[in-house]
Amino acid sequence: MPTATRDTPRTAPRAEMAPGGVAVAVGVADAATGAAVVLDPLAREHPQAVARPAAHRPVALVTGGARRIGRAIAQALAEGGFDIALHYRQSEADAEAAATELRALGGRVVTLGADLDDADAARALVGRAAAALGRVDAVINNASRFEYDRPGDFQPALLQALLAANTAAPILLAEALAAQVAAQPPLAAGTDGGRVAVPGSAPDGATGASRPAITPCVVNLLDQKLANPNPDYLSYTLTKAALAHATTLLAQALAPAVRVCGVSPGITLVSGPMNDAEFGTAHGMSALGRSSTPEDVARAVRFLLESPAITGVDLLVDGGQHLTAQPRDVLFLARDAAGPKP
Repeated sequence: MPTATRDTPRTAPRAEMAPGGVAVAVGVADAATGAAVVLDPLAREHPQAVARPAAHRPVALVTGGARRIGRAIAQALAEGGFDIALHYRQSEADAEAAATELRALGGRVVTLGADLDDADAARALVGRAAAALGRVDAVINNASRFEYDRPGDFQPALLQALLAANTAAPILLAEALAAQVAAQPPLAAGTDGGRVAVPGSAPDGATGASRPAITPCVVNLLDQKLANPNPDYLSYTLTKAALAHATTLLAQALAPAVRVCGVSPGITLVSGPMNDAEFGTAHGMSALGRSSTPEDVARAVRFLLESPAITGVDLLVDGGQHLTAQPRDVLFLARDAAGPKP
């Protein structure tokens, strides 16, 4: 597999027509070969950077990828050599801004709008990504809905709405990925027997190490509160519990062609009615004194995509928040810790 040093001349970003007639940015190209290349963040620590020709790059679909955790995941994967299909529901401007930033990393990026409450739209999303980028190798089910309720004010309609977005859509997307994988050729192998060489490494363990090629994988974003439950956000919690069980069942059903894993963040960003001060307090309510950041979650997702022997697991990425019993949601615990307002 060709690699590029920092001094390798490259042309300016260029555009190509992907299958289906969608214009996408290819990114930088090696001046000698014309092959598009993607630089890995390992280049910051090594004199050489990992580079994948376009034909060797995997494609990841990230739902809810325009903002917040989804955007961090998309960036981590783009830095790791993935081409990205960036899904959004309503945040088209944010999605286009994110896509522009990601293309600067050297890969192809498309934005795809869809309402995942609509089962037909969810079923079609993987196919749309494949039409634009030629294939799909990974789906990151990051998008979800989050509304407050608890026992005593439960409304079946809210549970049904959240189930559509938080549970049914990820299952449909996993099924669609399995169908797409069956219809597309395996990801093209690099020159190292299908493995992507890390700078300074050598095959067969002579020196350094090398990373395995990507195998098809679904990663579902879950929640640490499944291991540390409380009654707040009842319907949301039920939908994530269903998705956690679906992760195991899909891992069984889709093997060996597709792996299915989960990542359970702790409190990661300000959300809902929480203010910055409450977030700061809540973020420290964990065994390590800090919960997860978007970058922590993104690293965990990339680790799973690059680990072909892992399926059916849920990685808790929460600073040990799940080890600290919390009888209520951290929003309310943070408010209690602040004491009554004067």
